Amino acid sequence: MHRTHVTGPSMTPCRTRRPGRAVLLPLALCAALSVSGLIAPGLLSRGLAADAASAMPTEAVGSPASPSAGEQAATARGGEYDMRRAVESALRDNQGVVAARAGRDAAEEGRKSARGAFGPAVSTTYGYDRLNEKPTSMSRELDDDTYTWTVGVSQPLFTGLRLLSTYQKAALETERQALTLDKSRLDLAVQVQEAFLAYLKSGENVRSAGDALRRLREQAKVTRAFYDVGLRPRLDVLQAEVDVSNAESLLITAESNHATQHARLNTLLTLPVASNASYVGSLVPVGFDMTLEQCLERAYRNRPDVRIAGKAVEIAGKDVRIADSGLYPQVSANFNWATEGDRPEASGSTLSPTGFSQWSTGLKAEWSVFEWGKTWYSGQQARQVETQVRAEEANLRHEVAYEVQSRLLTLTDSSKRIVVATKGLVQAEEAYRVAVARYQAQVGTNTDVLDAQAKLTAAEATLTGAKAEYLDALSKLWAAMGELKPSLVDG
Repeated sequence: MHRTHVTGPSMTPCRTRRPGRAVLLPLALCAALSVSGLIAPGLLSRGLAADAASAMPTEAVGSPASPSAGEQAATARGGEYDMRRAVESALRDNQGVVAARAGRDAAEEGRKSARGAFGPAVSTTYGYDRLNEKPTSMSRELDDDTYTWTVGVSQPLFTGLRLLSTYQKAALETERQALTLDKSRLDLAVQVQEAFLAYLKSGENVRSAGDALRRLREQAKVTRAFYDVGLRPRLDVLQAEVDVSNAESLLITAESNHATQHARLNTLLTLPVASNASYVGSLVPVGFDMTLEQCLERAYRNRPDVRIAGKAVEIAGKDVRIADSGLYPQVSANFNWATEGDRPEASGSTLSPTGFSQWSTGLKAEWSVFEWGKTWYSGQQARQVETQVRAEEANLRHEVAYEVQSRLLTLTDSSKRIVVATKGLVQAEEAYRVAVARYQAQVGTNTDVLDAQAKLTAAEATLTGAKAEYLDALSKLWAAMGELKPSLVDG
């Protein structure tokens, strides 16, 4: 938004001799022309721009219109980010997402480990024993060294569904960790969007504070000019100068907040905190026309935490089956082979040069018949945990419904406030223009002008806040529905 400034003729006051009334009126007229040329065009242009911005409901926040591939590459090389690029960069590099991704990968390895329990287990041992005295057999002295090598294979046949349930639980845990990664990405996107909107809002506040300071400085110049020619008391000059000082202080505060928000964005994007990355965009409202029922349907279907709660219920069910597996016998098949000898290759001895190896196979059933209720109560504990997570899932769905509705109400309220604030800004601009004109015509007071200027600045801040609140509510509404929208546009 550009403002046109027109500089009027300069006035060099002379205090050595008081001019007559014939000179005072031309001087006052010059001051009036100077101030009116400085103020009116900018105010009107900003009012029209605000109306135009509110009439653009489908443009992505901070996104240039259809940039070419070359422009995108140049933008990326130049370190410039709109909201979409900022979110994508954070999702790629943020360490919180990296940690969640590692958790998902770890769960996948655990699933593979649980799958391996279905296959046979193979074990082998090799041993060496030495006797303190050489043994004898049939008056023949034998070697006192014994080498033994065994190989065993065990295959579980029935474990009371423990192995199957453990594997299914591990698979569910993998899915839950993947959903946790999705939730981490969604939460990070909301943080980046919130920080980005705060940065844009603080930038608008800096611009508004700068405009207010320029208006007050011009008013102070006119007041000083009127005082120099004897048309205004010194009190008006002092009031104008005090307001200029206050405006300078507010501008410093706004600029500091703007720099703070810039550092916050750098942190979320894992850039150096003092990086001079450029964040571009504007607070342009984005259209949204979904009903509450549509929002709830998408939330229940897409929200990672709702799906995580469903996985938790399934995992609790598997824990019940694992706990109950101890009530059943454990059946396995086994095969064993062994060889021994008096040499390191364990291939026979002097007494037994052949037949030094043997093998066996069989079935084994093991059943813990009574353990003082240990297995029974473990099963009861698992059932209570299942009941707990089911209740938590039901409660979460109620909380999701409330969150979606509250975000939707905030969005609607902010949309209405934008319309009201836009009208208020137009009226404040007109009131300021009238106050300045009356002051120049000597029928208004400096206090009227300063009061109108304060209301104009407040109206600008109100409109900026309403737009930022609308976009922030939209960001949180998409998150409440479990959908990642880097530029806040559906699709």
